[in-house]
Amino acid sequence: MAVRYHVTSVLNRASISRYGLDWNRMDAAPGIAGSRRPEQQGCFLCAGEWERDWFVQMNNTGGAVDVWEVHGIDAEDLVESPEGHYYFPGVIPAARLRLEQRDVPPVHR
Repeated sequence: MAVRYHVTSVLNRASISRYGLDWNRMDAAPGIAGSRRPEQQGCFLCAGEWERDWFVQMNNTGGAVDVWEVHGIDAEDLVESPEGHYYFPGVIPAARLRLEQRDVPPVHR
């Protein structure tokens, strides 16, 4: 299984550490694309470093982001969104996560 990544506001760190990645708990900060509500019923995951870095640069959360490594998710467990990004349609337990990068500042364009 390949390592996947999830990029999110640092404001979500405590919740993720405690509950894992749970799209039902999205309320501390906007999503990486700036949305205030979940765009899908699941958590978006990046397939590799290029996509991870793209989401870090997209950052529309209004602040710094964290990058989480996600383990134990097979490609066939993912669903493709209409925009062409993949998400896991469920909760990913905290035991499957590792905080890879913390407090990555927004990229000013």
